[in-house]
Amino acid sequence: MQQTTRTTSQQATRYARRATASLAAAVAAGTLALAGCAGPGPAAGAAEDSVVLDYWLWDANQLPAYQRCADEFERQNPDLQVRISQYGWDDYWRKLTAGFVAGAGPDVFTDHLTQYPGFAERGLLRDLNALDATADVDYGEFQEGLSDLWVGQEGAQYGMPKDFDTVGLFYDENVITEAGLSPEDLDGLDWNPDDGGSFEKILAHLTVDENGVRGDEEGFDPDNVAVYGLASNGSGGTVGQTTWSWLAGATGWKFTDADVWGTEYHFDDPRVQKSLDWLFGLVEKGYMAPYEEVGTEPNPQQALGSGRAAISANGSWMLGTYANLEGVDLGIASLPSGPVGHPVSMYNGLADSISAQSPNPEEAARWVEFLGSDDCQRLVGEAGVVFPARPAGTEAAVEAFADKGLDTSVFTDTVDKGHTLFHPVTEEYGAIEAVMTPIMDEIYIGDREVSTLTEVNGRINGLLD
Repeated sequence: MQQTTRTTSQQATRYARRATASLAAAVAAGTLALAGCAGPGPAAGAAEDSVVLDYWLWDANQLPAYQRCADEFERQNPDLQVRISQYGWDDYWRKLTAGFVAGAGPDVFTDHLTQYPGFAERGLLRDLNALDATADVDYGEFQEGLSDLWVGQEGAQYGMPKDFDTVGLFYDENVITEAGLSPEDLDGLDWNPDDGGSFEKILAHLTVDENGVRGDEEGFDPDNVAVYGLASNGSGGTVGQTTWSWLAGATGWKFTDADVWGTEYHFDDPRVQKSLDWLFGLVEKGYMAPYEEVGTEPNPQQALGSGRAAISANGSWMLGTYANLEGVDLGIASLPSGPVGHPVSMYNGLADSISAQSPNPEEAARWVEFLGSDDCQRLVGEAGVVFPARPAGTEAAVEAFADKGLDTSVFTDTVDKGHTLFHPVTEEYGAIEAVMTPIMDEIYIGDREVSTLTEVNGRINGLLD
Protein backbone atom coordinates (compact mmCIF):
# COMPACT_ATOMS: atom_id res chain seq x y z
CA MET A 1 0.00 0.00 0.00
CA GLN A 2 1.31 3.41 -0.90
CA GLN A 3 2.63 5.41 2.01
CA THR A 4 0.89 8.72 2.62
CA THR A 5 1.08 11.51 5.15
CA ARG A 6 -1.18 9.60 7.45
CA THR A 7 -1.71 5.98 8.33
CA THR A 8 -4.39 3.68 9.69
CA SER A 9 -5.25 3.70 13.37
CA GLN A 10 -3.98 0.13 13.69
CA GLN A 11 -0.57 1.11 12.34
CA ALA A 12 -0.47 4.18 14.56
CA THR A 13 -1.23 1.99 17.56
CA ARG A 14 1.65 -0.37 16.91
CA TYR A 15 4.25 2.30 16.36
CA ALA A 16 3.01 4.62 19.10
CA ARG A 17 3.18 1.70 21.52
CA ARG A 18 6.68 0.71 20.42
CA ALA A 19 7.93 4.28 20.53
CA THR A 20 6.45 4.89 23.96
CA ALA A 21 7.87 1.66 25.35
CA SER A 22 11.33 2.30 23.90
CA LEU A 23 11.48 5.85 25.18
CA ALA A 24 10.24 4.85 28.61
CA ALA A 25 12.85 2.11 28.82
CA ALA A 26 15.57 4.50 27.76
CA VAL A 27 14.57 7.05 30.37
CA ALA A 28 14.47 4.36 33.07
CA ALA A 29 17.92 3.18 32.09
CA GLY A 30 19.27 6.70 32.03
CA THR A 31 20.40 6.38 28.43
CA LEU A 32 18.34 9.19 26.96
CA ALA A 33 21.08 11.76 27.10
CA LEU A 34 20.21 15.21 25.81
CA ALA A 35 23.34 15.34 23.74
CA GLY A 36 23.85 16.98 20.38
CA CYS A 37 22.60 15.23 17.27
CA ALA A 38 25.50 13.16 16.00
CA GLY A 39 24.72 13.32 12.30
CA PRO A 40 27.26 13.11 9.47
CA GLY A 41 29.35 16.04 8.33
CA PRO A 42 28.37 18.92 6.03
CA ALA A 43 26.26 18.16 3.01
CA ALA A 44 27.94 17.87 -0.35
CA GLY A 45 28.74 21.32 -1.70
CA ALA A 46 28.29 23.04 1.65
CA ALA A 47 30.85 25.55 2.87
CA GLU A 48 33.16 24.25 5.58
CA ASP A 49 31.64 26.61 8.14
CA SER A 50 28.03 25.93 7.15
CA VAL A 51 25.68 24.60 9.79
CA VAL A 52 23.98 21.45 8.51
CA LEU A 53 20.44 20.79 9.71
CA ASP A 54 18.94 17.33 9.45
CA TYR A 55 15.22 17.29 8.60
CA TRP A 56 13.15 14.12 8.58
CA LEU A 57 9.77 13.40 7.03
CA TRP A 58 7.86 10.25 6.08
CA ASP A 59 5.85 11.14 3.00
CA ALA A 60 7.67 10.41 -0.25
CA ASN A 61 5.01 12.33 -2.17
CA GLN A 62 5.91 15.54 -0.35
CA LEU A 63 9.68 15.11 -0.53
CA PRO A 64 10.14 17.02 -3.84
CA ALA A 65 8.17 20.02 -2.54
CA TYR A 66 10.16 20.19 0.67
CA GLN A 67 13.39 19.89 -1.25
CA ARG A 68 12.32 22.99 -3.18
CA CYS A 69 11.67 24.68 0.17
CA ALA A 70 15.15 23.67 1.34
CA ASP A 71 16.75 25.02 -1.85
CA GLU A 72 15.01 28.36 -1.43
CA PHE A 73 15.85 28.49 2.27
CA GLU A 74 19.53 27.86 1.56
CA ARG A 75 19.48 30.59 -1.08
CA GLN A 76 18.18 33.02 1.52
CA ASN A 77 20.43 31.63 4.27
CA PRO A 78 23.81 30.77 2.74
CA ASP A 79 25.24 29.94 6.16
CA LEU A 80 22.85 27.01 6.56
CA GLN A 81 22.37 23.69 4.77
CA VAL A 82 19.32 21.42 5.05
CA ARG A 83 19.72 17.68 4.61
CA ILE A 84 16.39 15.92 4.15
CA SER A 85 15.85 12.25 4.98
CA GLN A 86 12.62 10.45 4.07
CA TYR A 87 11.59 7.17 5.67
CA GLY A 88 8.42 5.16 5.21
CA TRP A 89 5.94 5.26 8.08
CA ASP A 90 6.96 1.75 9.14
CA ASP A 91 10.53 2.87 9.82
CA TYR A 92 10.05 6.51 10.69
CA TRP A 93 9.06 6.29 14.34
CA ARG A 94 11.45 3.43 15.08
CA LYS A 95 14.36 5.42 13.66
CA LEU A 96 13.25 8.57 15.46
CA THR A 97 13.02 6.73 18.77
CA ALA A 98 16.42 5.16 18.20
CA GLY A 99 17.78 8.59 17.36
CA PHE A 100 16.47 10.05 20.60
CA VAL A 101 17.94 7.18 22.60
CA ALA A 102 21.35 7.55 20.94
CA GLY A 103 21.32 11.36 20.87
CA ALA A 104 21.70 11.17 17.08
CA GLY A 105 18.30 12.07 15.69
CA PRO A 106 17.32 14.94 13.39
CA ASP A 107 17.33 18.61 14.29
CA VAL A 108 13.83 19.06 12.90
CA PHE A 109 11.21 16.44 12.09
CA THR A 110 7.62 16.06 10.96
CA ASP A 111 5.55 15.35 14.06
CA HIS A 112 2.15 13.74 14.68
CA LEU A 113 -0.55 14.54 17.23
CA THR A 114 -0.47 10.99 18.58
CA GLN A 115 3.27 11.22 19.27
CA TYR A 116 4.21 14.69 20.45
CA PRO A 117 2.55 14.58 23.90
CA GLY A 118 4.86 11.73 24.89
CA PHE A 119 7.90 13.48 23.41
CA ALA A 120 7.03 16.72 25.20
CA GLU A 121 6.50 14.93 28.52
CA ARG A 122 10.02 13.51 28.29
CA GLY A 123 11.59 16.86 27.46
CA LEU A 124 12.50 15.89 23.90
CA LEU A 125 11.01 18.92 22.13
CA ARG A 126 12.00 22.58 22.04
CA ASP A 127 9.47 25.29 22.84
CA LEU A 128 9.29 27.38 19.67
CA ASN A 129 8.31 30.40 21.74
CA ALA A 130 11.73 30.31 23.40
CA LEU A 131 13.77 30.52 20.18
CA ASP A 132 14.52 33.82 18.44
CA ALA A 133 13.38 32.93 14.92
CA THR A 134 10.05 31.46 16.00
CA ALA A 135 9.29 33.54 19.11
CA ASP A 136 7.23 36.15 17.26
CA VAL A 137 5.37 33.95 14.81
CA ASP A 138 1.72 34.94 14.57
CA TYR A 139 -0.03 31.59 14.84
CA GLY A 140 -3.34 33.27 14.14
CA GLU A 141 -2.25 33.47 10.49
CA PHE A 142 -2.61 29.70 10.08
CA GLN A 143 -5.92 28.00 9.38
CA GLU A 144 -8.03 28.42 12.48
CA GLY A 145 -7.28 26.11 15.36
CA LEU A 146 -4.33 24.25 13.86
CA SER A 147 -1.67 25.81 16.05
CA ASP A 148 -3.73 25.18 19.21
CA LEU A 149 -3.30 21.45 18.70
CA TRP A 150 0.44 21.87 19.26
CA VAL A 151 0.40 23.93 22.45
CA GLY A 152 1.52 21.99 25.51
CA GLN A 153 -0.24 22.07 28.86
CA GLU A 154 2.20 24.67 30.16
CA GLY A 155 1.81 26.90 27.10
CA ALA A 156 4.86 25.81 25.10
CA GLN A 157 4.48 25.71 21.30
CA TYR A 158 5.82 22.33 20.23
CA GLY A 159 5.00 22.38 16.54
CA MET A 160 4.88 24.73 13.56
CA PRO A 161 1.71 23.85 11.59
CA LYS A 162 2.51 22.46 8.15
CA ASP A 163 -0.77 21.12 6.73
CA PHE A 164 -4.30 20.00 7.52
CA ASP A 165 -6.65 17.29 6.40
CA THR A 166 -10.37 16.66 6.29
CA VAL A 167 -12.54 13.83 4.96
CA GLY A 168 -14.79 13.45 1.91
CA LEU A 169 -16.50 10.74 -0.15
CA PHE A 170 -14.64 9.47 -3.22
CA TYR A 171 -16.56 7.64 -5.93
CA ASP A 172 -16.34 6.46 -9.54
CA GLU A 173 -18.79 8.38 -11.72
CA ASN A 174 -19.03 5.35 -14.01
CA VAL A 175 -20.40 3.24 -11.16
CA ILE A 176 -22.83 5.97 -10.15
CA THR A 177 -24.12 6.29 -13.72
CA GLU A 178 -24.48 2.52 -14.08
CA ALA A 179 -26.69 2.58 -10.99
CA GLY A 180 -28.99 5.12 -12.66
CA LEU A 181 -27.75 7.97 -10.48
CA SER A 182 -25.87 11.19 -11.09
CA PRO A 183 -23.24 13.03 -9.05
CA GLU A 184 -25.99 15.43 -7.98
CA ASP A 185 -27.70 12.53 -6.22
CA LEU A 186 -24.71 12.34 -3.87
CA ASP A 187 -24.92 16.02 -2.96
CA GLY A 188 -26.78 17.04 0.16
CA LEU A 189 -27.19 13.57 1.64
CA ASP A 190 -28.35 13.28 5.24
CA TRP A 191 -27.58 10.65 7.85
CA ASN A 192 -28.72 9.65 11.29
CA PRO A 193 -27.80 6.62 13.46
CA ASP A 194 -31.38 5.31 13.60
CA ASP A 195 -32.18 4.54 9.95
CA GLY A 196 -29.13 5.93 8.13
CA GLY A 197 -31.14 8.60 6.30
CA SER A 198 -30.70 9.16 2.57
CA PHE A 199 -27.05 8.13 2.90
CA GLU A 200 -27.97 4.56 3.75
CA LYS A 201 -30.49 4.48 0.90
CA ILE A 202 -27.72 5.44 -1.53
CA LEU A 203 -25.39 2.80 -0.08
CA ALA A 204 -28.10 0.17 -0.39
CA HIS A 205 -28.75 1.05 -4.03
CA LEU A 206 -25.05 1.03 -4.91
CA THR A 207 -24.52 -2.40 -3.29
CA VAL A 208 -24.84 -5.29 -5.76
CA ASP A 209 -24.80 -9.02 -5.00
CA GLU A 210 -23.24 -11.75 -7.13
CA ASN A 211 -26.52 -12.16 -9.05
CA GLY A 212 -26.73 -8.49 -9.97
CA VAL A 213 -29.44 -7.70 -7.43
CA ARG A 214 -29.07 -4.35 -5.68
CA GLY A 215 -29.22 -3.89 -1.93
CA ASP A 216 -32.57 -2.10 -2.12
CA GLU A 217 -34.17 -4.74 -4.36
CA GLU A 218 -36.10 -7.86 -3.43
CA GLY A 219 -33.97 -10.99 -3.43
CA PHE A 220 -30.70 -9.25 -2.50
CA ASP A 221 -28.20 -11.69 -0.96
CA PRO A 222 -26.10 -9.93 1.74
CA ASP A 223 -23.83 -12.96 2.09
CA ASN A 224 -22.63 -12.91 -1.50
CA VAL A 225 -21.80 -9.34 -2.45
CA ALA A 226 -19.95 -8.28 -5.59
CA VAL A 227 -19.92 -4.52 -4.95
CA TYR A 228 -20.22 -2.95 -1.51
CA GLY A 229 -21.89 0.43 -1.22
CA LEU A 230 -19.23 1.67 1.23
CA ALA A 231 -15.55 0.73 1.26
CA SER A 232 -14.27 -0.40 4.63
CA ASN A 233 -11.62 1.56 6.52
CA GLY A 234 -11.31 -1.08 9.20
CA SER A 235 -12.44 -0.53 12.77
CA GLY A 236 -10.81 2.89 13.13
CA GLY A 237 -9.18 2.36 16.50
CA THR A 238 -9.37 5.25 18.96
CA VAL A 239 -10.02 8.07 16.49
CA GLY A 240 -11.70 6.54 13.43
CA GLN A 241 -10.45 9.46 11.36
CA THR A 242 -11.83 8.21 8.04
CA THR A 243 -13.92 5.39 9.50
CA TRP A 244 -16.47 6.70 11.99
CA SER A 245 -15.39 10.07 13.44
CA TRP A 246 -17.39 11.93 10.76
CA LEU A 247 -20.50 10.00 11.71
CA ALA A 248 -20.20 10.44 15.47
CA GLY A 249 -19.10 14.06 15.06
CA ALA A 250 -22.24 14.80 13.04
CA THR A 251 -24.33 13.90 16.10
CA GLY A 252 -22.62 16.62 18.17
CA TRP A 253 -20.35 14.15 19.95
CA LYS A 254 -16.75 15.04 20.83
CA PHE A 255 -13.86 12.82 21.83
CA THR A 256 -13.01 14.48 25.13
CA ASP A 257 -14.08 17.23 27.50
CA ALA A 258 -11.73 19.75 25.84
CA ASP A 259 -10.52 20.36 22.29
CA VAL A 260 -6.92 19.92 23.44
CA TRP A 261 -5.57 18.13 26.53
CA GLY A 262 -8.88 16.69 27.58
CA THR A 263 -8.92 14.62 30.75
CA GLU A 264 -12.03 12.54 30.04
CA TYR A 265 -12.94 10.56 26.93
CA HIS A 266 -16.58 10.21 25.94
CA PHE A 267 -16.93 6.69 24.57
CA ASP A 268 -19.71 6.15 27.09
CA ASP A 269 -21.87 8.68 25.19
CA PRO A 270 -24.88 7.01 23.49
CA ARG A 271 -24.29 9.16 20.40
CA VAL A 272 -20.95 7.59 19.52
CA GLN A 273 -22.16 4.12 20.46
CA LYS A 274 -25.22 4.43 18.21
CA SER A 275 -23.03 5.75 15.39
CA LEU A 276 -20.72 2.75 15.66
CA ASP A 277 -23.65 0.39 15.88
CA TRP A 278 -25.05 1.80 12.63
CA LEU A 279 -21.72 1.67 10.80
CA PHE A 280 -20.77 -1.88 11.68
CA GLY A 281 -24.37 -2.91 11.21
CA LEU A 282 -23.79 -2.29 7.50
CA VAL A 283 -21.82 -5.56 7.44
CA GLU A 284 -24.86 -7.67 8.31
CA LYS A 285 -26.91 -5.77 5.74
CA GLY A 286 -24.24 -6.50 3.13
CA TYR A 287 -23.43 -2.84 2.40
CA MET A 288 -19.85 -2.97 3.78
CA ALA A 289 -17.21 -5.71 3.78
CA PRO A 290 -16.82 -7.82 6.93
CA TYR A 291 -13.70 -7.70 9.06
CA GLU A 292 -12.72 -11.13 7.77
CA GLU A 293 -12.29 -9.65 4.30
CA VAL A 294 -10.32 -6.49 5.11
CA GLY A 295 -8.52 -7.41 8.35
CA THR A 296 -6.27 -4.88 10.06
CA GLU A 297 -4.89 -3.47 6.81
CA PRO A 298 -7.92 -2.26 4.82
CA ASN A 299 -7.29 -0.70 1.43
CA PRO A 300 -10.34 1.44 0.59
CA GLN A 301 -8.71 3.09 -2.42
CA GLN A 302 -8.00 -0.32 -3.94
CA ALA A 303 -11.59 -1.36 -3.24
CA LEU A 304 -12.82 1.66 -5.19
CA GLY A 305 -10.31 1.21 -8.00
CA SER A 306 -11.14 -2.47 -8.44
CA GLY A 307 -14.89 -1.91 -8.38
CA ARG A 308 -15.25 -3.79 -5.10
CA ALA A 309 -16.80 -0.71 -3.46
CA ALA A 310 -18.82 2.20 -4.85
CA ILE A 311 -18.05 4.93 -2.31
CA SER A 312 -14.92 5.40 -0.24
CA ALA A 313 -14.66 7.82 2.68
CA ASN A 314 -11.09 9.04 2.92
CA GLY A 315 -8.86 11.98 3.70
CA SER A 316 -7.71 14.90 1.58
CA TRP A 317 -4.13 13.62 1.76
CA MET A 318 -5.25 10.72 -0.43
CA LEU A 319 -6.37 12.92 -3.35
CA GLY A 320 -3.41 12.02 -5.53
CA THR A 321 -3.82 8.30 -4.91
CA TYR A 322 -7.50 8.29 -5.84
CA ALA A 323 -6.93 10.56 -8.84
CA ASN A 324 -4.39 8.07 -10.20
CA LEU A 325 -6.68 5.04 -10.04
CA GLU A 326 -6.81 3.57 -13.53
CA GLY A 327 -10.20 3.39 -15.19
CA VAL A 328 -11.87 5.53 -12.51
CA ASP A 329 -13.66 8.75 -13.43
CA LEU A 330 -13.18 10.28 -10.01
CA GLY A 331 -15.86 12.25 -8.24
CA ILE A 332 -15.78 13.70 -4.73
CA ALA A 333 -18.86 14.37 -2.61
CA SER A 334 -19.33 15.93 0.78
CA LEU A 335 -19.88 13.83 3.85
CA PRO A 336 -23.59 13.51 4.69
CA SER A 337 -25.20 15.99 7.07
CA GLY A 338 -25.91 14.54 10.48
CA PRO A 339 -28.33 15.39 13.28
CA VAL A 340 -26.42 18.65 13.90
CA GLY A 341 -27.65 19.86 10.50
CA HIS A 342 -24.40 19.75 8.53
CA PRO A 343 -21.44 17.45 7.77
CA VAL A 344 -18.64 17.19 10.32
CA SER A 345 -15.10 16.12 9.46
CA MET A 346 -12.18 15.37 11.71
CA TYR A 347 -9.68 18.23 11.50
CA ASN A 348 -6.13 17.03 11.86
CA GLY A 349 -2.78 18.54 11.06
CA LEU A 350 0.90 17.75 11.09
CA ALA A 351 3.60 20.09 12.33
CA ASP A 352 7.36 20.48 12.36
CA SER A 353 9.07 20.08 15.73
CA ILE A 354 12.60 20.82 16.90
CA SER A 355 14.45 18.16 18.85
CA ALA A 356 15.73 19.22 22.26
CA GLN A 357 18.89 17.32 21.33
CA SER A 358 19.74 19.55 18.37
CA PRO A 359 23.11 21.25 18.88
CA ASN A 360 21.89 24.16 16.74
CA PRO A 361 18.43 25.07 18.07
CA GLU A 362 18.47 28.67 16.88
CA GLU A 363 19.49 27.65 13.37
CA ALA A 364 16.86 24.92 13.44
CA ALA A 365 14.29 27.54 14.42
CA ARG A 366 15.18 29.57 11.33
CA TRP A 367 14.39 26.52 9.18
CA VAL A 368 11.14 25.83 11.06
CA GLU A 369 10.08 29.45 10.71
CA PHE A 370 10.65 29.18 6.97
CA LEU A 371 8.72 25.89 6.81
CA GLY A 372 5.75 27.74 8.29
CA SER A 373 6.07 30.75 5.98
CA ASP A 374 3.98 31.68 2.95
CA ASP A 375 7.06 31.15 0.76
CA CYS A 376 7.46 27.48 1.65
CA GLN A 377 3.82 26.62 2.06
CA ARG A 378 3.02 28.04 -1.37
CA LEU A 379 5.69 25.77 -2.85
CA VAL A 380 4.15 22.81 -1.04
CA GLY A 381 0.66 23.80 -2.15
CA GLU A 382 1.76 24.11 -5.77
CA ALA A 383 2.79 20.44 -5.68
CA GLY A 384 -0.86 19.46 -5.33
CA VAL A 385 -0.38 16.76 -2.68
CA VAL A 386 -1.78 18.19 0.58
CA PHE A 387 -3.39 21.36 1.89
CA PRO A 388 -0.77 23.52 3.65
CA ALA A 389 -1.66 25.15 6.95
CA ARG A 390 -1.41 28.77 5.81
CA PRO A 391 -4.23 30.20 3.67
CA ALA A 392 -1.78 31.15 0.93
CA GLY A 393 -0.57 27.58 0.75
CA THR A 394 -4.13 26.25 0.85
CA GLU A 395 -5.08 28.47 -2.08
CA ALA A 396 -2.05 27.30 -4.05
CA ALA A 397 -3.08 23.69 -3.42
CA VAL A 398 -6.67 24.32 -4.51
CA GLU A 399 -5.37 25.78 -7.77
CA ALA A 400 -2.94 22.90 -8.28
CA PHE A 401 -5.67 20.32 -7.76
CA ALA A 402 -7.97 22.27 -10.09
CA ASP A 403 -5.28 22.11 -12.79
CA LYS A 404 -5.51 18.33 -12.41
CA GLY A 405 -9.26 18.47 -12.87
CA LEU A 406 -10.13 18.01 -9.19
CA ASP A 407 -12.67 20.15 -7.35
CA THR A 408 -11.48 20.00 -3.75
CA SER A 409 -14.01 22.38 -2.22
CA VAL A 410 -15.44 19.47 -0.22
CA PHE A 411 -12.27 19.42 1.88
CA THR A 412 -11.84 23.17 2.34
CA ASP A 413 -15.50 24.07 2.91
CA THR A 414 -15.66 22.17 6.19
CA VAL A 415 -12.72 24.20 7.48
CA ASP A 416 -14.08 27.50 6.20
CA LYS A 417 -17.44 26.81 7.85
CA GLY A 418 -15.97 25.42 11.06
CA HIS A 419 -17.72 22.08 10.61
CA THR A 420 -14.86 20.17 12.15
CA LEU A 421 -13.99 17.84 14.99
CA PHE A 422 -10.51 18.08 16.48
CA HIS A 423 -8.27 15.04 16.63
CA PRO A 424 -7.88 14.27 20.36
CA VAL A 425 -4.67 15.37 22.04
CA THR A 426 -4.26 13.77 25.46
CA GLU A 427 -1.70 12.20 27.70
CA GLU A 428 -1.17 8.43 27.54
CA TYR A 429 -2.38 8.25 23.94
CA GLY A 430 -0.26 5.21 23.11
CA ALA A 431 -1.63 3.30 26.09
CA ILE A 432 -5.18 4.32 25.21
CA GLU A 433 -4.73 3.12 21.63
CA ALA A 434 -3.37 -0.17 22.90
CA VAL A 435 -6.62 -0.69 24.81
CA MET A 436 -9.04 0.67 22.21
CA THR A 437 -7.84 -0.86 18.94
CA PRO A 438 -8.42 -4.56 19.72
CA ILE A 439 -11.75 -3.67 21.31
CA MET A 440 -12.86 -1.74 18.22
CA ASP A 441 -11.76 -4.70 16.09
CA GLU A 442 -13.95 -6.98 18.21
CA ILE A 443 -16.91 -4.66 17.70
CA TYR A 444 -16.37 -4.70 13.93
CA ILE A 445 -16.04 -8.49 13.93
CA GLY A 446 -19.26 -8.78 15.91
CA ASP A 447 -17.72 -10.39 18.98
CA ARG A 448 -18.40 -7.43 21.29
CA GLU A 449 -21.42 -5.21 21.91
CA VAL A 450 -20.96 -1.48 21.37
CA SER A 451 -22.48 -0.86 24.80
CA THR A 452 -19.35 -2.34 26.44
CA LEU A 453 -17.54 0.88 25.51
CA THR A 454 -19.11 2.39 28.62
CA GLU A 455 -16.97 0.16 30.81
CA VAL A 456 -13.96 0.59 28.52
CA ASN A 457 -14.34 4.35 28.76
CA GLY A 458 -13.86 4.14 32.50
CA ARG A 459 -10.67 2.15 31.98
CA ILE A 460 -9.11 4.59 29.55
CA ASN A 461 -10.09 7.59 31.68
CA GLY A 462 -8.34 5.81 34.53
CA LEU A 463 -5.14 6.03 32.49
CA LEU A 464 -5.45 9.82 32.54
CA ASP A 465 -5.92 10.10 36.32
